[in-house]
Amino acid sequence: MNIKITLLSLMLLGCQALMGQTKENAPASQKGGFFTGWDVTARVGFNIGGTMPLGMPPSIRSLEKYDFKLNPAIGLDAEKMFDARWGLLAGIRLERKGMEIEAKVKNYHMTIVRGGESLTGQFTGYNHTTESQWMLTIPVCATLHVDKVRIFLGPYISYVTEREFEGYAFDGYLRVGDPTGPKVELGSTETERGSYDFADDMRRFQWGIQGGADWKISKHFGIYGMVEWGLNGIHKSSFHTIEQTLYPIYGTVGVLYYW
Repeated sequence: MNIKITLLSLMLLGCQALMGQTKENAPASQKGGFFTGWDVTARVGFNIGGTMPLGMPPSIRSLEKYDFKLNPAIGLDAEKMFDARWGLLAGIRLERKGMEIEAKVKNYHMTIVRGGESLTGQFTGYNHTTESQWMLTIPVCATLHVDKVRIFLGPYISYVTEREFEGYAFDGYLRVGDPTGPKVELGSTETERGSYDFADDMRRFQWGIQGGADWKISKHFGIYGMVEWGLNGIHKSSFHTIEQTLYPIYGTVGVLYYW
């Protein structure tokens, strides 16, 4: 929690500095050097989405449950216009991406801990996972202005400050080693099911593409929507316990404040 408060404080201090820069250069926002004439926007929104493979693998038979998490996204953007329509936008935001899911699986490769013993094999039954990431994200986007709408598209990079990826397998069985290995029955109580925690196997750095649109509805206020599509998996390349690469894919909606 302290690190999130510190990051948010740094963002607010940055906002004050950028506001002074913007106000000083506002009449000539499209003139002067590259470091003059930046217009500042604050964003407050919520992320909705999940961490998922590209395509449903045969081992995942059905999605039984999906719960949205409270995933806030708070950020600041500064935009430099190069002419009446085109510009460059850079920013920083503190955000959370998280979900809670339950799936029915068959012959799903995984590692669990049960009774203090680690078991690896093919699981058939139900799998419950909770995933959460707090991160600091820096986007750099090209912008196109059409009337009151600003369209933006570009890459982003994120540093993950807090990681969680844990869950349990229940109401099924694990074939240890391979599909013909010894059968271990898993029940539904805490002592009967198998648990896992892969937080330490998650990446610290993520990158991807974001795109969306801002709509300015008054002098100081607007609304926005965008999509963030992660291009590297949330787990390290050396992690092979889960067969599929899981990508963070989220949409964001929120409000804007223009200085």
